[in-house]
Amino acid sequence: MQTQTAATAVNVAFGFPFVVVGVIMTAIVAFVIMGGIKRIGQVAEFLAPVMCGIYFLITIIIIVLNIGKVPGMFGSIFASAFGKDAVFGGIVGSAVSWGIKRGFFSNDAGNGMSPLISATTDTSHPVKQGLVQGLSVYIDTLLVCTCTGISILLAGTYNVAADGAGASLLVERVPGIQYGIAFMQEAMSVSIGKAGAMFLAIMLFIFIFTTMLSYSYQLESTCKYLFGENKMVVTIVRILFLVFCMFGILIDGDTIWPMGDIGVGCMLWVNTFSILLLTPKVLKIVKDYEKQKNVGLNPLFDPATVGIEDKAGVWDTYVKQKKERGDYENPQLGYDKK
Repeated sequence: MQTQTAATAVNVAFGFPFVVVGVIMTAIVAFVIMGGIKRIGQVAEFLAPVMCGIYFLITIIIIVLNIGKVPGMFGSIFASAFGKDAVFGGIVGSAVSWGIKRGFFSNDAGNGMSPLISATTDTSHPVKQGLVQGLSVYIDTLLVCTCTGISILLAGTYNVAADGAGASLLVERVPGIQYGIAFMQEAMSVSIGKAGAMFLAIMLFIFIFTTMLSYSYQLESTCKYLFGENKMVVTIVRILFLVFCMFGILIDGDTIWPMGDIGVGCMLWVNTFSILLLTPKVLKIVKDYEKQKNVGLNPLFDPATVGIEDKAGVWDTYVKQKKERGDYENPQLGYDKK
């Protein structure tokens, strides 16, 4: 899906064939994940938040340029949501369903994927990173994605399908445009000119590149957990990942998005039950964090205090700091460990 989105954006903006974009994207990712040009990854990590900030400013500019249409747009949203608009009255359920599905793609909240990346951070207590992940949902979905939606609605560059898949269109504002990133590119072209669509294509290429590196890391982490430090397995998995990256430009969006929905749905069923089973541990960890904060201490984590065995010694540095600080003798913290 990532490659397909990048190829669509670049094709709309610059006219490059899908295959060319797919090959370039896959080649750059291959260089990085095969241990080659790792500096590209470092540069992309730096550029991604900068691009996100610029994108947010562009959406604000689009809203300001169309400020007179804002009241009518919100009126249309509420009329459609509560079935008062005869055109959209029967698709409320479909709209909610699509919102949930795209929400998971936007931030991974609750589906169990983000801990693979969050675990790479250097933090003194897991709740600190958990709070950051919670904040990210508000930034990338409620803020950035809402601005995207508002920009598209104000520019009027959208089609509305009765089934959400485009088979039967209720509204066709941009004939021949497939749902997805092309809607936003059209909005930028209408509001700020063709250069806006080109800039968005470049931003998306960088966003998607960093996202694919993230997915590659998650895949490798999972394989190493299952098979250990087996270099052959890791190499095979990397090659398979690159092959699937190329699939993105060989399959059209109407097919590839449902495939992604099925994949995320299957993962969600497995991960949701796992997360529920981990809830007692999570509550203990949160309580430990709150107790330290309440007595004015910088929270430090010792897995043993919540019944977790740290075989790899990941938290040894902070356990040592807790001992030096006298946490285990502090009655306000109530640790049993001596």
